[in-house]
Amino acid sequence: MNSIEIDRLSGCCFGVAKAISKAEEELRRGNTLYCLGDIVHNNIEVERLEKMGLITVNHEQFKELKNVRVLLRAHGEPPVTYEIARRNNIELIDASCPVVLRLQKRIKEKYTHAAGNDGAQIVIFGKKGHAEVNGLLGQTDGSAIVIESKEEIGKLNFTKDISLFSQTTKSLEGFREVGELIGSRMKNGARFEFHDTICRHVSNRIPNIREFAEKHDLIFFIAGEKSSNGKVLFAECRKKNPASYLIHHPGEIDPSLLKEGLRIGICGATSTPMWQMESVAENIFYLLHH
Repeated sequence: MNSIEIDRLSGCCFGVAKAISKAEEELRRGNTLYCLGDIVHNNIEVERLEKMGLITVNHEQFKELKNVRVLLRAHGEPPVTYEIARRNNIELIDASCPVVLRLQKRIKEKYTHAAGNDGAQIVIFGKKGHAEVNGLLGQTDGSAIVIESKEEIGKLNFTKDISLFSQTTKSLEGFREVGELIGSRMKNGARFEFHDTICRHVSNRIPNIREFAEKHDLIFFIAGEKSSNGKVLFAECRKKNPASYLIHHPGEIDPSLLKEGLRIGICGATSTPMWQMESVAENIFYLLHH
């Protein structure tokens, strides 16, 4: 007899859930609604909302819009997006995550105060080109230095002050390691400031996902192909349970994996809606009984 369990602590984080909810609310009213960039890094969810009428545009297309309503997703946006909206009479429905907005404010304040500090560096630990990182960079007029890993800290000047921030969804362990390495290399009395800006709603998922993976024989982890957070969490699953499989669609289950008597676990990223994990469970149940 097989058991199938969905990890109830997986699924959309507060910021993503709020953005999806705001989009659904507008679309149910029959309003035309644009979204700047994919509302969530999950193709299936994007397609579902587009079938409801959501129109996804990129930043170049956004510049051409006038007199419309545009949803800003949870990742946050740089100041230039708000300027374009004012100029083009675009009504913004701002679903930026409050955690991201607080981080933007902190970086903006640091940038303003560091203006007179010759050579002071604002460093962001994050993925280059990621929507959230682009929004953070915008708070510094593009002057912040983005590093993706500890291997990139060599590009910093350790004789000048450094203020280190992080994309909210990065690994807390990885961020602390980068902070310790930078702190140990500071020279000539230069100051180092470590700002812990990791979202605990995301970082707390790592110990949970490890525990969940360990107590099952087989894991199916569902996440969108673009989900950075999904890649991090799935890697943690694999460390604890080599019989962990990443799928991007509920229909991608390999029936040959479904042996008799297995404890099967289903989990996902902070951009994976609960309904997708439930669809995976339904598909597994069907495959086991047909």
